[in-house]
Amino acid sequence: MNSILVIRGGAIGDFILTLPALKALRDAYPNARIEILGYKHIAELAENRFYAQRVRSIESAALARFFAKAPELPPGLAKYFAGFDLIISYLYDPDSIFETNLRRSGAKKVIRGPAKIDPPKSASRTDSSGGEDGFAVANNRSPATHQLAQPITELGLTISDFAPKVFPSDEDRHQAKTFLAGLTTPIVAVHPGSGSDRKNWPLPNWIALGNDFLANSKGSLVIVSGEADQLQVRQLESIWLNSRVRFAKNLPLTELAALLGNTIFVGHDSGISHLAAAGGADCILLFGPTDPAIWAPLNENAQVIRAADGDLRRLDVDPVRAVLDQELMRIGIST
Repeated sequence: MNSILVIRGGAIGDFILTLPALKALRDAYPNARIEILGYKHIAELAENRFYAQRVRSIESAALARFFAKAPELPPGLAKYFAGFDLIISYLYDPDSIFETNLRRSGAKKVIRGPAKIDPPKSASRTDSSGGEDGFAVANNRSPATHQLAQPITELGLTISDFAPKVFPSDEDRHQAKTFLAGLTTPIVAVHPGSGSDRKNWPLPNWIALGNDFLANSKGSLVIVSGEADQLQVRQLESIWLNSRVRFAKNLPLTELAALLGNTIFVGHDSGISHLAAAGGADCILLFGPTDPAIWAPLNENAQVIRAADGDLRRLDVDPVRAVLDQELMRIGIST
């Protein structure tokens, strides 16, 4: 197995949840050339950062031909696919049209991974104390990382660690250090957004949590945001006019991963939360309607607070503040 291509679209969290499968490939074939066909700004988390030697953009007009029945295949792309000993595709392909065209191009071995995560088969919830709600971790559902590892089991390989990890480069760490320069420790990073309003804790709660931290600690606050978080960030910028507050807007994911590894992170069920956990941040993750047994990071450095009835509007500030205080004390800093 000298050359492997992994085709992985999807959002940030989808890609990170696939990293344990990629790690199993790298561990099994340490000398293989591994490439990723995906969204370049996401997949660069793996490029020359342990997992893969190269990333190629999935946003190609020529690739669309591979989703048509019996098309004339673009010669360049067909030759590219034929150059791999193994192709693993996570693309949605219900009629196997894309897979068929990969084989027509000369691909030697093609394995399809799940394009989506199966929903839970039951809806029971338990917490670490045996009661309802609170810290919800159930054992009767299959975590997303396990489901995405299906191609690895087809190859006869095993995965011993399902906790995704990213490996920032020296340049990534340098950029992160430059961004954080001048901030006092401890540094708490928060991401008040996600891909859905239903998964978001109300903004006044974030403000109360941040104000409490700034009032009772000498540490600094980093607000992480992307394009979907502009409304929340504008409000926070008008409130936190403080030299101990810094806004990390639309940073490259490679730099953001290195940055978050130096923080205590508080966020929702989002791709940025998965990035923080994979980057080594001590994470406090607030879950509402989505099931943490499936979607929460399996990293030991991540803990989940589940809102009652899956409604984040019902999650008060006090329990989140208490867990944050515990984390600060754990690292030897009392608020």
